[in-house]
Amino acid sequence: MGLVRVATCQFPVSRNISRNSKRVRGQMEEASQLGADVAHFPEAALSGYAGMDLGSWDGFDWGRLVDETREIMSLARELGIWVVLGSTHRLSPGNLPHNCLYAISSEGKIVERYDKRFCTKGDLKFYSPGDHFSIFDVNGVRCGMLICYDVRFPEMYRAYKRLGVQLVFHSFYNARLSGPGILKVIMRPTLQARAASNYLWISASNSSAYSSWPSVFVQPDGVIAAQLRCDRPGVMVNMVDLSKQFYDASGEHRQLAMSGILHSGATVDDPRSRDRKSL
Repeated sequence: MGLVRVATCQFPVSRNISRNSKRVRGQMEEASQLGADVAHFPEAALSGYAGMDLGSWDGFDWGRLVDETREIMSLARELGIWVVLGSTHRLSPGNLPHNCLYAISSEGKIVERYDKRFCTKGDLKFYSPGDHFSIFDVNGVRCGMLICYDVRFPEMYRAYKRLGVQLVFHSFYNARLSGPGILKVIMRPTLQARAASNYLWISASNSSAYSSWPSVFVQPDGVIAAQLRCDRPGVMVNMVDLSKQFYDASGEHRQLAMSGILHSGATVDDPRSRDRKSL
């Protein structure tokens, strides 16, 4: 217990549900052969990403999406592997769907679903934002899920920390970009900061469609333990081991900060301290 082998997977997500499903299932099999307990996929990995792969929901093949999801669930049961799958969850008529992650157990059952809470302005043309955090356990490791733009809000990671989460599966679709751009510069350092500030592991899976940044696996000290090749399909397996100890600069005072006490040690009652306009 407390050991999870995570396969962080990337491939060029497209609008073709059947093609996406074939990629997912192939990488699940590869992950299983590499001894992984969980296979983690990008945002909208099965459905394609609206606003990029899809221009509208008109004519979208929801039946095909359900059928292919069931195929993936069946394969998860056959392989005995968990799957964190990016997709789209249909709502009732009149409501836009959720951009979601399904947590599928090694028994082939959906045990939880996370719906992207922070949607970009573009997302909101196609998706309804979610309203909940999602937690599940694998081998004694408490896991949470986030999607893409959620990374911009440190409160999301802090909330998961408060809920006892030790591993975050964060799925992205930062691909098909018009060249190098800011996302290639800032996304990995941002993830490193989120991991180190909260002392938790992060599997960050991104689409590998050109132009993208490579999927990464981040330790609780903020170190990128491994990453895949940029703009290339791939699977990498890394171990979450809760018995290992990492450098944790803020560990001594994190609970104070989380409780609203934003200083360490005892403050003083001194007029020279209160006067902030004098030497």
